[in-house]
Amino acid sequence: MQADDTEAAARAGGQRLIVLRASNEGEIDAAFASLTQQRASALLVATSPFFVTQAHYLVTLAARYSLPSMYFRREFVEAGGLMSYGTSTAESYRQLGNYAAKILSGAKPADLPVIQSTKFEFVINQQTAKAFGLTIPPGLQAIADEVIE
Repeated sequence: MQADDTEAAARAGGQRLIVLRASNEGEIDAAFASLTQQRASALLVATSPFFVTQAHYLVTLAARYSLPSMYFRREFVEAGGLMSYGTSTAESYRQLGNYAAKILSGAKPADLPVIQSTKFEFVINQQTAKAFGLTIPPGLQAIADEVIE
């Protein structure tokens, strides 16, 4: 388990933001236990393919520890997480399909340009916010791509 304390956040609001990094369930459990000891106010789950496979587990632990959390994919919010900001999974798959079609049509992979996601999504789960006793400001809701009620 590795947790990065964001000192700028601590100075700005007197609260601590912890970034979660782990490579197995035991490290996730240890991380959440230490978050309580560190009096974390929020959690930012760093991008990781492993965390995608652990979405429900992470969301469950965040709720158990009453820890508002931000994730990198909407699937976490759909599973009950508070909010996410990251690339659109659907758009990424569309780009992947286009790449595959070009290769199957004879293009050499080395000749294809490197592509980056251009569509990002901000998703808020209003039910989770209420469960945490949080009120999401109307301005923040207005800029969200989706607010799950």
